[in-house]
Amino acid sequence: PTLAEELVRTGVSVIATGGAELPIFAAKTATERSNIPVVFVVGGDPVKLGIVPSLARPGGHLTGVSMFTSALENKRFGLLHEVVPSSKVFAALVDPGRAVVGMQIAEVTDATRQAGVRLVVVRAANESEFAAAFSTAASQEAGGLQICASPNFLPKRQQLVDLAARYRIPTIYEWRDFAEAGGLMSYGTDLADAYRQAGSYVAKILGGIQPSDLPVIQSAKFEFVINLKTARELGFEF
Repeated sequence: PTLAEELVRTGVSVIATGGAELPIFAAKTATERSNIPVVFVVGGDPVKLGIVPSLARPGGHLTGVSMFTSALENKRFGLLHEVVPSSKVFAALVDPGRAVVGMQIAEVTDATRQAGVRLVVVRAANESEFAAAFSTAASQEAGGLQICASPNFLPKRQQLVDLAARYRIPTIYEWRDFAEAGGLMSYGTDLADAYRQAGSYVAKILGGIQPSDLPVIQSAKFEFVINLKTARELGFEF
């Protein structure tokens, strides 16, 4: 919030946010009086989160890009289940500080219930809690692990990938960066494409278009990435 208020005092023409819900709400609050346009990139549903009233007609001074990161948990579980179909227990690692954590857990719970398997939810608010979360998943004999979407997990991807390798647990992540770091597989929005779309909206606003006239973009470009080296080490053939 302090940084957002500083930008408003500076008199910027547009504020662009990304990475999580908190920067968006900080910018939204700070610009309520000035109506400085805000272009956001968000993983959750911006309508359900209360950021805008409608995707087609965002109104006000906020618009942006919805990346579906949190809305793809069901799809990610389905892909993981296909890799280890005989497993009767799966674990999901969530970031308890996220505004969408309840929706994430509900989605994965529903997916595992339909598949007839047991779900173990483990939580980690920061990297100091990762090891304990993996240990709990292993002690519950989870045959697969789903790292639920969180911007806080991406900078710590190497630690998460290394823990998955140590416990030899097949794991699916949200971004290709995890697979490139050695993770088994990832499924999610093309992150670079989403931010290019946000940049395009910033340019349009600087050119005179009002944010209320720009519908929220729903990213339609997704990537399914498999690290074949890791797959071979775990005994899988794709």
